[in-house]
Amino acid sequence: MTDRTDDDVAMITRADAEACDATDPLAHWRDEFVIPDDHLAYLDGNSLGRTPKRAVDALRHVVEQQWAGDLIASWWEHGWLDLPLRAGDTLAPLIGALPGEIAVHDSTTVCLFQLVNVAIDLHRTRDGDVGRPIVVAVEATEFPTDRYVIDGISVLRSPGDVPVVVVRHGLDDLQGVDVVVRSLVDYRTARLAAIVEETRRANDAGAITVWDLSHAAGVVAVDLEGAGVELAAGCTYKFLNGGPGAPAFTYVRRSVQDDVVQPIWGWFAQRDQFAMDRAFDPRDGVGRMLNGTPGILGLTAAVAGISLAADVGIDAIAGKAARLSDFALDVAGELGLTCSTLRTPASSGGHVSIHHDDATELQRRLASERVIVDKRDPDVLRFGLSPLTTRFVDVHRGLTTLADLIA
Repeated sequence: MTDRTDDDVAMITRADAEACDATDPLAHWRDEFVIPDDHLAYLDGNSLGRTPKRAVDALRHVVEQQWAGDLIASWWEHGWLDLPLRAGDTLAPLIGALPGEIAVHDSTTVCLFQLVNVAIDLHRTRDGDVGRPIVVAVEATEFPTDRYVIDGISVLRSPGDVPVVVVRHGLDDLQGVDVVVRSLVDYRTARLAAIVEETRRANDAGAITVWDLSHAAGVVAVDLEGAGVELAAGCTYKFLNGGPGAPAFTYVRRSVQDDVVQPIWGWFAQRDQFAMDRAFDPRDGVGRMLNGTPGILGLTAAVAGISLAADVGIDAIAGKAARLSDFALDVAGELGLTCSTLRTPASSGGHVSIHHDDATELQRRLASERVIVDKRDPDVLRFGLSPLTTRFVDVHRGLTTLADLIA
């Protein structure tokens, strides 16, 4: 299989893509990553980001020098105890948070479980009517983990005095809703929610919103502080290139931190964690969201990926994401591919969704042509556009290869 370069076939040619790469101000950041096969069109960085070279170096140093050399003393001598909070401070500028508002720890599922419970209890405190059911709203098309977490909380809490009722009638009408859980970027279509307007609309209806930033962090210019967001969570293994299973993050706005009672009490959230015989007394700040002993190796890799994105700057990253997205939509349109992703700013620029009834087989055949994309049932091929590692030529080759396979 060869790339299309015939102007009679496609108005946008590979030469056009090469010209975009030649003038791309972020092109040199690709050299910061381990890329053993330069021909591979890796268009799945929205599922798992590539490997930063600084992550490899950092892990080697922690394993060989700190873990092997200083052993348990590393908790104090190398700052392992506070690594979740220092990682959070590194992440903060990328999502418009302040220092001391983010902890990087556990999985996205755990973080969402904590925050939905926090939101429920915060609402009960503010509402004053502690006897009525709490209504949690989530879209029926929301990412599975978000829906599962809410359903699980409903089962756990409903036998008590204050049941939790889950509604999936859509988020257009928030009358009677107490807690809203939603993604900033839709994982299927890449549609971008209006975080300022939607947070305000929920607040006006008396609801607290828990935002899932998993498909937004590291690719969308988010301003949590400016949007008035109180609670948010997200992962670090996609556009932040934190590695497979990298720890997720929890955001709690400073103004509500003292009111937070999170549901998983562990010794890293204890005010004096080495006073072993004391009753649980949560530490001040976002540190009260921590649970058990953090995974230092996973955190080390995550910090490397986060710091790389911070060095580039989120505005520059988001700008290239938009350019990649618009380029992909131009090429897809000329090739007659069916696409549900809208142009920026309506969509994030993080991925472009192409629809075809034979998506499963096409994904397999694309892989055989050294084009890696993601698939979502029943018919979506997601072309990921991770800005620091994706070239315009990768996008062009991926889409034209798909068109050739369909023809």
